[in-house]
Amino acid sequence: MQSTIKSVLVVALFMSFSATSFSQTNRFGISINSLTTNFNYGKSNSALQLYKKNFTGLQAGVSYQAGITPMFSVVPELYFAIKGGSLKTNNPLTENNSTLRLYSIEMPVQARLHFNNLYLNAGPYVAYNVGGRLKAKGSEVLPEKNVRVSFGNAAGDFKRWDAGAQVGAGYNFNMKKSTLTLDVRYGYGLVNLSKDVERYNRMLNISLVVSKPGKKSSAKKQG
Repeated sequence: MQSTIKSVLVVALFMSFSATSFSQTNRFGISINSLTTNFNYGKSNSALQLYKKNFTGLQAGVSYQAGITPMFSVVPELYFAIKGGSLKTNNPLTENNSTLRLYSIEMPVQARLHFNNLYLNAGPYVAYNVGGRLKAKGSEVLPEKNVRVSFGNAAGDFKRWDAGAQVGAGYNFNMKKSTLTLDVRYGYGLVNLSKDVERYNRMLNISLVVSKPGKKSSAKKQG
């Protein structure tokens, strides 16, 4: 799995370098928005699927749209994200209501195809989990739990690295000095994040990005 993550990271960095080297029209963007996330628990824990609930997280960061042709650009991004998932009461894992939060630094790289103000994009992402917390309600048998998650190779530990793919679409609203972009994106995690129970990140992101044009080359301006 580490080799897969390294391969994704190499592709991401290569695409970012290529975009910087051959860009025609560039845009720098900033966004702060909420995320709707949950976990896919895999085939070995299919019983948990009936109890899972969406978790509302947070994403904040920057993006850089680098134009290659008038219809195509590459967009490296860097975000801080709070992702997670919740389980309803009576679930087989924690019995009572529980919520797992993971705090990560995330780098997607999107290949973007433009149709005037509308665009489609898709690409890989890599992420590094810097921390997390598990909160579970208590009962007469089980005490209330609100603990930091641990990262390592022991039972119950979580993994630092995550990787996957994102796909979506967006629309640019042109303003006088900047562009407001509505971006809708789905994220599909490919890495099992924990040692004892399968957990794969799933994400639906609806964001607003404010961007301003950067320096332009002599090439034709991107639409």
